[in-house]
Amino acid sequence: MKPSRSALRLRTDAAALGLRRVAVTSTAGTVVARVGRERGGPATVLLHGAAGTWTTWTPLVTASDLAGEPLADVVAIDLPGWGESGALDRVQSVAQLSDAVAEAVRALGYDAWRLVGHSLGGFVALDIAARHPDETLGVTAVSASGAGVLDAIRRPLRGGLATPGFAGMLLVMRMLSALGRAGTGFVRLLGRVGALRVLTAPLFAGRPHPSVVAAFGDEVRLAAFARAARLAAEYNERIWSAITCPVRAVRGRRDVFAGRRDTAAFRAAIADFREIRLADAGHFAQVERPDAVLAAMLAARAAAPVAPAPAVLR
Repeated sequence: MKPSRSALRLRTDAAALGLRRVAVTSTAGTVVARVGRERGGPATVLLHGAAGTWTTWTPLVTASDLAGEPLADVVAIDLPGWGESGALDRVQSVAQLSDAVAEAVRALGYDAWRLVGHSLGGFVALDIAARHPDETLGVTAVSASGAGVLDAIRRPLRGGLATPGFAGMLLVMRMLSALGRAGTGFVRLLGRVGALRVLTAPLFAGRPHPSVVAAFGDEVRLAAFARAARLAAEYNERIWSAITCPVRAVRGRRDVFAGRRDTAAFRAAIADFREIRLADAGHFAQVERPDAVLAAMLAARAAAPVAPAPAVLR
């Protein structure tokens, strides 16, 4: 597989990638996904991070095509609270958020899946793997939120000192969220005047495509970010010990949201956990190093048991 190292842009034209928009009903409200490239299952479920949508995965989809390893049976979800999915207000726990994703994937006709999650999406992917072990064949975690982020949320002083990048962003998000529409408008104004490039620079090892930076202004959901942090504060991460599938993690060495204890905590809780550190990536390896994320996905697939017979897609 030839690596794709150029700065790939985010794309919003789902049809150009062989995907279509589908809205399904879950216990958390309407969940919108871009789905397609059917090959008979299992599903490849893509879960974005906070301040993102399904479009954060378009560089990975593009890179997979260029590498001759096209992603199949794609279900790229807008998590509740982000994108075109319903608000996060009805979600009372991380478990409910995870169940909403599982319900949406089942509604699309799949009874087995491989999960790929970035940041918050990686956190949700691990919870789904723990709560739905029979259906989950593997997880690829890209800078998944872990012990460092949880500590910063629960113990702002101690945790903030260990993970100042995340603690600072959480504080800013909470302050702007309190301003309501004015806070969202302020973020979008920063995007229009070009200030977001400077503010988001610590999230990347290199210089991403301008469309990646623009997405922060367009896709920010301040209230959802703040609420997700509250849900995470009440989360019991000991459930990760129930994960039975292989987990292959990718994290940039310049990931400002990574805590010192993250890898050790994941490794202690998850029986089959392996992590690759990338010297030339920050928090968004699926954008900066999609080739490495693809390799991790293939490794998770190779380590997983044979998938059950696929369901008939609706």
